[in-house]
Amino acid sequence: MSVQSNSGSGGGSLEATPSWSQLSSSPTISQQHITATAKSKEGPMDELHSLDPRRQELLEARFTGAVSGNTVGSTGSTSGGAKGLANESSNHSYGSLGSSSDKESENSDLKRGSSPAYSTPEKKHSESSRGRKRKADTYSESSQGKTSTRGPKISDYFDFQGGNGSSPVRGLPSARRSPQNSHSAPGSIIRQNSSSPTSLCFGEHNPKASSSKCIQTELTGLKLAALESNKSLDLEKKEGRIDDLLRANCDLRRQIDEQQKLLEKYKERLNKCITMSKKLLIEKSTQEKQSCREKSMQDRLRLGHFTTVRHGASYTEQWTDGYAFQNLIKQQEGINQQREDIERQRKLLAKRKPPNPASPSLSVASTSEPKQRKTKVVNGNDSDPFLKPSLPQLLTLAEYHEQEEIFKLRLGHLKKEEAEIQAELERLERVRNLHIRELKRINNEDSSAFKDHPTLNERYLLLHLLGRGGFSEVYKAFDLFEQRYAAVKIHQLNKNWREEKKENYHKHACREYRIHKQLDHPRIVKLYDYFSLDTDTFCTVLEFCEGNDLDFYLKQNKLMSEKEARSIVMQIVSALRYLNEIKPPIIHYDLKPGNILLVDGTACGEIKITDFGLSKIMDDDNYGVDGMDLTSQGAGTYWYLPPECFVVGKEPPKISNKVDVWSVGVIFFQCLYGRKPFGHNQSQQDILQENTILKATEVQFPAKPQASTEAKAFIRRCLAYRKEDRFDVHQLCSDTYLLPHMRRSNSSGSLQPSASSLPTY
Repeated sequence: MSVQSNSGSGGGSLEATPSWSQLSSSPTISQQHITATAKSKEGPMDELHSLDPRRQELLEARFTGAVSGNTVGSTGSTSGGAKGLANESSNHSYGSLGSSSDKESENSDLKRGSSPAYSTPEKKHSESSRGRKRKADTYSESSQGKTSTRGPKISDYFDFQGGNGSSPVRGLPSARRSPQNSHSAPGSIIRQNSSSPTSLCFGEHNPKASSSKCIQTELTGLKLAALESNKSLDLEKKEGRIDDLLRANCDLRRQIDEQQKLLEKYKERLNKCITMSKKLLIEKSTQEKQSCREKSMQDRLRLGHFTTVRHGASYTEQWTDGYAFQNLIKQQEGINQQREDIERQRKLLAKRKPPNPASPSLSVASTSEPKQRKTKVVNGNDSDPFLKPSLPQLLTLAEYHEQEEIFKLRLGHLKKEEAEIQAELERLERVRNLHIRELKRINNEDSSAFKDHPTLNERYLLLHLLGRGGFSEVYKAFDLFEQRYAAVKIHQLNKNWREEKKENYHKHACREYRIHKQLDHPRIVKLYDYFSLDTDTFCTVLEFCEGNDLDFYLKQNKLMSEKEARSIVMQIVSALRYLNEIKPPIIHYDLKPGNILLVDGTACGEIKITDFGLSKIMDDDNYGVDGMDLTSQGAGTYWYLPPECFVVGKEPPKISNKVDVWSVGVIFFQCLYGRKPFGHNQSQQDILQENTILKATEVQFPAKPQASTEAKAFIRRCLAYRKEDRFDVHQLCSDTYLLPHMRRSNSSGSLQPSASSLPTY
């Protein structure tokens, strides 16, 4: 409530700015009640106007402070701080209504201060001290939080509108609103100047219609109970599911532990099996080695052995034949002696041959016979100490023919014996070659660093040595992982080599490994693995074949039938077709009988091609229309290389897959005739010096053994001197000689495959 002096008196005034937010919002307070209260206070206020202005100001300030304290204590709510005596009236009359914020008090003061009637010293003092905050104000702001800056909470508004809640005016009786007594929001109350200093006026406004609605939810107690029961059931199900999963997890862990134990048991059992397999394999290999050495010692006496012979300051090994060869040689000498005796007797028999009575010389012989007898007598009676031999006594014609037939039979028998001895010598020579090869193998095995059955790369158990080359050893091994036999090729570099040479050799071996690893064909030996042992030793693991190579077979048997040779050539051409169909194509470049393995050791079985150390990759960067450059001229086996590989010029020669076609022709010729077509019995050095291959313009076929015309024509197509005239691999695959021969059916006249692979002539 505001207490003012008369504006026309010119004296000081007491002014206070109450908070009307809660006062105006209460619908039970009437304007008449406020006016009556103001009139009851006019008496004391008139007495204050007679005081000295200075005292009035001090009294007003003291009174204002007391009223503020009462306001805080009575309402328990915050107040923005009183600015005049009007706070006292408002606090005494409406202390239960609460108080407004500082912001509302300041707004009301600003409204009154805009009029000249309100420009009093108290107002000026209040405006000058507005910047200060009292302790009560600080406490009020801290208790309200952010209400003083953001206005009343939205909950207070709804509590006021509904007439319930915790609002201080909730319990006041409601009054019917009228245009004279209408109350709206706190901002709707304004102060107006009037003739009465204590009169209050409320601004007229259009109040907003408010309505309330009670909403009853559709949830009932039963539904809530059902929801709670469902929730509890869901929780029980989830807990049960969790328990089931935990039990299943425990079962799985238990099964995993059991499987781990079982796996460890199987691993232990597998290790025992592998250990036992290694033991048995080593025992078997040891027995085989022992039997090989015993057999070699026996054959040493029977077939021969190497002896060391000194020649000056050097020692050389010389072969000494065994008793088997010595016996055969003695038999040959005896046969030769018998033949000489028979020939001598035949000559004597020819002297005693009776004359032919039908011949004209018979009469001459009869007339001269007495003279010869007379001469014989004369010579016998002569005193000459030298007697002339008597003439052989002539045989009858029957006796002569009888003796002649005996000599012929003896010569025939000797010839037969001599042929048998010669065949036995050839057989012994083949056996001796095997014996010599076995002696060298045993010697190399005894001097090898891997002779004691080591396990390489924790996988490959070495059994025995198969062969030894210049810088490599090939062992028969057993793959403990795959449970199969394999051929392990151990490359050992010379420790005295320069690093550049070692790197070049290793690069060459890695290149061979990369080429060979990607090949997969039944006529090509498979490459299984590649690993290093140390800086100077590395290994390649190849497919193992029980049989020997074709070169060994030809040395043992000299030659083979045309059917067998054709079968081998067909398999070689099949492998070459595969090498030229892959991307990029590959030239083998080193096809020879030594690189063709006979799987069964016979010429009538399967073959496999090996050794891709000199292979050429025909990629797009190196291969052109004319072929690719031969960068490794001088490498390879000269008897099986075509003439273009020996051409020397400023630029390297061009090669293609026709190099392998030439090699196929040479191999086929050697299988049929037991000799090489060019440079036979010549060394590689002699071939280079004499330009043997460069002069091989045409192939010559021996008279024996006989071969079919188609086979000879096929060889000529393979051994064409000019590479432009020579077949390539694809043309060779479609050659009529290698295709199944057709025969015409008598009934239908259609062509059908013939029973034999070769035509008969």
